[in-house]
Amino acid sequence: MTNRKIQYWVIPPDADAEYAACMEDVLETYAQPYDTAFPVVCMDEQPVQLTKETREPIAVTRKHPRRVDYEYERAGTACIFMFAEPLSGWRKVSVRPRRTKVDWAFEMEELLRTRYADAKKVILVSDNLNTHTKGAFYEAFPPDQARAIVQRLEFRFTPKHGSWLNIAENELSSMTRQCLSGRRIPNIKMLREETDAWATDSNDKQRGVDWQFTIENARHKLKSLYPKIKN
Repeated sequence: MTNRKIQYWVIPPDADAEYAACMEDVLETYAQPYDTAFPVVCMDEQPVQLTKETREPIAVTRKHPRRVDYEYERAGTACIFMFAEPLSGWRKVSVRPRRTKVDWAFEMEELLRTRYADAKKVILVSDNLNTHTKGAFYEAFPPDQARAIVQRLEFRFTPKHGSWLNIAENELSSMTRQCLSGRRIPNIKMLREETDAWATDSNDKQRGVDWQFTIENARHKLKSLYPKIKN
């Protein structure tokens, strides 16, 4: 019998100069010491399917676990925005009904106006999605305000198929496992409450990220990513 098992994985390309360049940009960023004037912030996002019960679950007893019916009802979708400052051990989770350019722009503007009001510039690590652009701010704010926001951001885009470089994606994965996995969340209000509680608990524990993979490591262990020099 043929083995039909498949494992889905992020497979990086071979000999891709653009991949190597973006990867080294991000790795160099993670190697910098903490600086409140130029904080490094990672961001990622993921869609969420909202679901609600069609039958009342049976409460847990001494003899039986809580029983939930297999059937459920779809209740729309939402988008989770994850922001993580790896060196300070801080993260913020926002939930919106959509994941448009304007939604992303509003989230970034709020961060710059609140937590990073005194920062000279925020170094933003994110994937190169078509919603994560400077132009997004011009769709959400007047030109003078949009320009002021753009001047306070410096982008570090992860390469395509290089999501492992984004610490915010790791935080999203942890939150999904610890907070959402195996649960049915029927509405955005409850999703916000649950993700806020997770972020608050994580921040109280001050779990920073000790990123140790360096450019030197990449050049040694990921040689296939670098193109051969043509003389």
